[in-house]
This record gives sequence, C-alpha cells and structure tokens, in this order.
Amino acid sequence: MVAVPILRPYQSEGTASILAAWQTVRNVLYVLPTGAGKTTTFSDILRNHVGAACVIAHRQELVGQISTSLAMFGVPHKIIGPRPVIKLILELQRITLGRHFYDPNAQIAVAGVDTLVRRAASLEQWRKQVSLWVQDEAHHLLRMNKWGTAAEMFPNARGLGVTATPERADGRGLGRHADGVFDTMIVGPTMRELMNDGYLADYRIFAPPGDLDLTTVRDSSDGDFNKDDVRTAVRRSHIIGDVVGHYLRIAPGQLGVTFASDVETAGDIADKYNAAGVPAAMVNAKTPGADRARLIADFRRGDLKQLVNVDLFGEGFDVPGIETVSMARPTQSYAVYGQQFGRALRPLPGKQHGTIIDHVGNVTRHRLPDGVKNWTLDRRERGAKRKRDPDAIPVTNCTACFRAYEATTATCPYCGHKPEPSGRSSPQQVDGDLCELSQEALKALRGELVKVDGRPRVPSQFMGTAAGKNIENMWRERQEAQHFLRQSIALWAGHRRAEGMADPEIYRRFYFKFGTDILSAQSFGRGEAEDLNARIEGDIQ
Repeated sequence: MVAVPILRPYQSEGTASILAAWQTVRNVLYVLPTGAGKTTTFSDILRNHVGAACVIAHRQELVGQISTSLAMFGVPHKIIGPRPVIKLILELQRITLGRHFYDPNAQIAVAGVDTLVRRAASLEQWRKQVSLWVQDEAHHLLRMNKWGTAAEMFPNARGLGVTATPERADGRGLGRHADGVFDTMIVGPTMRELMNDGYLADYRIFAPPGDLDLTTVRDSSDGDFNKDDVRTAVRRSHIIGDVVGHYLRIAPGQLGVTFASDVETAGDIADKYNAAGVPAAMVNAKTPGADRARLIADFRRGDLKQLVNVDLFGEGFDVPGIETVSMARPTQSYAVYGQQFGRALRPLPGKQHGTIIDHVGNVTRHRLPDGVKNWTLDRRERGAKRKRDPDAIPVTNCTACFRAYEATTATCPYCGHKPEPSGRSSPQQVDGDLCELSQEALKALRGELVKVDGRPRVPSQFMGTAAGKNIENMWRERQEAQHFLRQSIALWAGHRRAEGMADPEIYRRFYFKFGTDILSAQSFGRGEAEDLNARIEGDIQ
C-alpha cells in the first residue's frame, strides 16, 4: 500500500488560498518555485474534488509524472493519450509503486494537450461534465493558442494553472484582461525561503569565460533568441569543448543535465563527454518514449552521468538526483532560465548545494532566481523596452575563480579577488561605490551638493521682484524636498547597516536598486527628489 503524501505547510496554505479564491473568481494561477511540489499540491486538490476533472500537460513525461502523483494520492483516473504512452506509464508505475490507479471509465483524466484537442468531438459528453481543469506549466496558456483551446473545451469548469515562472518572453500577459484566462494569481514562498527551510538545496554558480558571440543573433517572434542564429553562434564558439572541460574541473562525477542549443550540438556534446570518460546520452523530443524512460532510469541509477538535451528536461522534469546543470543554450526567456536552473535544486541526503555552470551568460542576463519577483498578470514590454526590476541586483562573474555573485560587492566573496574598475571618474564606472571614486570625482559631486544647500542665486535684475521671489520659492521647495529625501536615504542606509552591510556594499545596492548613486541623488531637483523619496519610503515600508 502506497502511503499518501503529506502536504508541506506552504502547500496546505496554497491549497486553502486556491479554494478561497474560487469563491469569487473562476480561474486561478498558482505560482510556486521549481521543485517545490506544484504537482503534489494540485493532486491533493483533485483527491478532494467531487465530479469530473481534467489535468492537462504538454509532454508525455509530464503526463506520466502527473498520473503517478495521482496514483500516490489514490485517485482513480484515465489517461488521454496514445496507447503506447499509456502502456509505458502504467508499466513504470507498477515498477515504482507496485500498482496503478488507471481506470478508463474514471471521471478524472490526465491528458496530453495535443491528444485532448484532437479528440474533442469524441469526448464531448464527458467534457460537459468536467467542473475543474488544471493546466501544468501554465505560462504557456493564452486564449488563442492550443492551451487556451484546451481550457475552452470545458465550458462548465473553473480552472487552475500552476507554474514556477508566470512570465513570457514575448511580453504577453496571462490575465483574462490581457492575453490569458486567469482572474487572479496566488504566489507561494520564494525559492530563497524554501532553501532556508530546507525544502530546496542552495546553489553555487560558475560562469567560466567563453567566446560565444551573440551580437548578430536576432530575436524570434516569441521574444527569445532566434534558434538558427543561436545554433550558428554556438557552433562558431568553443562551447562544446568548454562544457565537458569545465564539468570535469568543477563537478566531476556528479549527475548532470546539460541544456544544448540544438540537436546536432547536443549530440556532439554527448560524444565529447563519452570520449572524456563521462557516460552520457543525448535525448531529444524524437527519442522514442521507451528509450527516454530507459535512459532516465540509467541516469537515476548513476550508470549515466550526463543527459544532454534541447529543452526537453526543463519544464517539470522530476529527477531528484540532478546535482549539476550545465547551460550551453542562451535564452532571453526567464521561464526557460528559471526552469533549467531549478533542476539542480532538489535536495538529497548529503547534498550541500546544486551546481550551475553557465557558459552562455544566462545568469548575468536574468540575475539570480531566488529573490522576490514582481510577478504580474499584465502585459509587459519585451527586450530593450522592458522596465528594470528594482529588486533584481546585477550579477558579475569573478575572473579568478569563475564564481558568479551579486555586484553589490567590489570583491569576490568566494576567493577575495578584486577586479580593477575601468575608471574612477564617474559613479557608473564603480557601480555607485563612492569609496572607489577618485578624489576629483568626489569633489565634483560634493560641489553640486554645496550648490543645493547654499542660498538661492537670484540675478541682480530680479532682486525684489515677483520673478525673484518665485526663484527663491522654487529654491526653498527644492531644499525641502532634499531634506526629506536625505532623511529617507539615511534611514534606508541605516536598515542596511543593521543587516551587517558595509558602506561600499550599501552604496552599490542603492545604485542598482534606485538607478542613481547616493551623492548624485542629493543634488536632484524638487520633482526628481520627491519621486525618489517616494520609492525609497516604499522600499522601507
């Protein structure tokens, strides 16, 4: 008898929040980091659901994992998919669980999205009875695509979408008011909170130098890099050899997944691994299901040390044994990046951390994934037009030890290496670190403060006139705005000092968060000062 999983506290809270939201809205989007148990959460909801329901996924591995999760919760269900896929899923469940809960007459179903849409007519009577649909990896779901078509097949149902990354590279919004179907979003704990509580492993990031040149790579219609251009750029670089060499140097013997840009490159990387004595296999979407299952089983046992793939093992790939992720596929999609990163974070007995080896600048491009994210159901700008996230601190790479770290420190926190800035004549050259500025630059900035703090400069011809009075009033208003701004800056910096930060780190963090350095901010005019003061007060609160 298989023991029914017990929900973690945050999963129980998520379930309660979803049920409460359904009292007032129809479709709910639930956000939970990769590896935190989204499938477990909605399996528990389905266990207690009365009536017909359908869980929708877009790949046979995910259909199989959802079916197995429902089996662990004792939920009888049917599988809407090709017969060979059903047979393979049931065979794997017999091996892992000793039995299955497959019932072709059950009211609850797990369906592959393509098969579901294709069989819409034959499933019409059952579809009308369905009162709940669930979509895995719901950042795909837009009204006008196949996932939206699948949701519309159930006119009498409320909906639940789950995802770790409710953000699309093309900027489209998942809300009903935008391009999707969701009425509200419930966000669970952050990745960092789950790490602190032991539910996810922490990470180490290495970003070895490389020669990948993306300057001629175009954007595709979905907002990511053009795949053909990326393939060409990767083939011109030395990534294939770098991936294997740095794995052997940084994480030899660990179970790893490598994400490649295309099938040909994935095959070459797998060949390089094998030639270097690292048992590896290339797996792609065209690899037969039985072969994929066999290779994954070999990987779980440790007979294979590396699985090289093209996006196949990003979304929902549930193999707890992964210790290392090697990124050889650049992406502009935060969803792709976050899913790949998260593969290495499932905890294991004795596992201190997951290792990320980034050969393509994804960490620098998207920054660290474990902070608070300002998710939204709205549309957003894409590419260069996208607004900067004030809570996302830039990441830099140490040229000595190759570790990646937040650019709030001028010295690598891992090896102590301190790179020399390109110049010291402006705050931009030192990331706002006033301690790094030249004396000439500091003198110039302080000179601007003296102008603000001095007396108003009224031209002699306006002395005693209405125009002169107006100049004096504007000057006093600026000084008043600066008074409140400087109080807020001092309070904000005081909080950072209480957290143990030294002044150089405080200066850098302020610069990255608010887009200006502390001294320059104190020379702002009234309007800029009031706007910045409001942002700082909001952050303090």
